[in-house]
Amino acid sequence: MKRYSYQLYSSRNFGPLPATLKMLGEMGYAQVEGFGGLYDDPANVDALKAGLTENGLSMPTSHLALEVVEATPDKAIELAKSLGVEHVFVPFLMPDDRPLDDDGWRAFGARLDAAGAPLRAAGLGFGWHNHDFEFVATPSGAMPLDLIMEGGPNLSLELDAAWVVRGGQDPAVYMERYMDRLTAVHVKDIAQVGECADEDGWADVGHGTIDWNGLLAKARATSAQYFVMEHDNPSDDKRFAERSLASVGTY
Repeated sequence: MKRYSYQLYSSRNFGPLPATLKMLGEMGYAQVEGFGGLYDDPANVDALKAGLTENGLSMPTSHLALEVVEATPDKAIELAKSLGVEHVFVPFLMPDDRPLDDDGWRAFGARLDAAGAPLRAAGLGFGWHNHDFEFVATPSGAMPLDLIMEGGPNLSLELDAAWVVRGGQDPAVYMERYMDRLTAVHVKDIAQVGECADEDGWADVGHGTIDWNGLLAKARATSAQYFVMEHDNPSDDKRFAERSLASVGTY
């Protein structure tokens, strides 16, 4: 069974990248997840390829911006294939671009679905990664995440459980609702109120308020294949990576 992955966004303020990959390999991570900013510089892509090989890591999942997938699908496919990526997730939508009603969110789901068609045709998986804005109910009372998934029936889901909690919802409910469409789970924790203010209120996994032992048991009963450690703003990425892995163990 696959071991934990690590979202490289967590280490964007540290590094350099070769040192980050070496650190993760030595800690026992088997995988990493990429994000769009890694690919802006071709030299960085070359360093990523080399670092994965040198440290016994793979990168089966990656985030890519919607505009990259829509405007240059061939480039997205080539990049993914060159790095061994199996599944691509679009991770964000700017506030000004977010729909205001049910039809708008369904249309956005259809837009995502259409954008992913060339990637699926090339043998890649394709889906959406949530934040908390998908849990701000529309005027009808519907949740945007449900409308996105309804509008894009071919989309898979990478569920960021901590953002679900910050959105006021229960991630276990969404794990069950989309258990057959869930491909990945972001394993992230939220600090106690008033703690970790310098880290935007996030915590190392197992050192916050989310019951990850219980939640991981539920996640493993779904179709999720990848379990990705993430901290949006750690003050020490080595501490985060090490303590988080120690808290949940391998699987």
